[in-house]
Amino acid sequence: MSEEHVILVNEQNEPIGTAPKAEVHHASTPVHRAFSCFVFNSRGELLLQQRALHKVTWPGIWSNSCCGHPLPDEIYEDAVHRRLDDELGMAGVELKLALPDYRYRAEMLGVVENEFCPVWVGFSDATPAPNPDEVAAVQYRPWTEFLAAVRADSDPFYQQLSPWCKEETRLLAEGDPLSEFLRSHGLSS
Repeated sequence: MSEEHVILVNEQNEPIGTAPKAEVHHASTPVHRAFSCFVFNSRGELLLQQRALHKVTWPGIWSNSCCGHPLPDEIYEDAVHRRLDDELGMAGVELKLALPDYRYRAEMLGVVENEFCPVWVGFSDATPAPNPDEVAAVQYRPWTEFLAAVRADSDPFYQQLSPWCKEETRLLAEGDPLSEFLRSHGLSS
């Protein structure tokens, strides 16, 4: 298997090269492309994952359903499907792009995330089969309960969430794409 590369970009999100994924995350991580995905089920619950304890970035931290990086010459939607299958054993998730222009930078234990990170929402009632190389645990939380905890910023569980998950949650709650997506599945936002 060949080494996985990420797409390096400038501040206008224009590709300027690639770099090995294993070498790109450090104290001065260059800007690169990534994505996040929030998967909901028919009960209005959000699938959360605890990142594997041996991960370089945010080990053991709880986050949204799936995150990853598109490969060079891979379209985002294909990348999201690939990582949902790789991380959670979930194929055929219905996807919709909700936040196309999300950008963030965060640091933990001297490792920086520095990404243009479009946010997708997904729908599936499939049972996750977490890959232990990627995911330590999963759980579902009712979206309304989860959103209230993120907004309150006082729930102990909230303190265990990745910084991008917190910010993306707030942004998703403000936007129409998530509301429309949930309504199309008979759920409320």
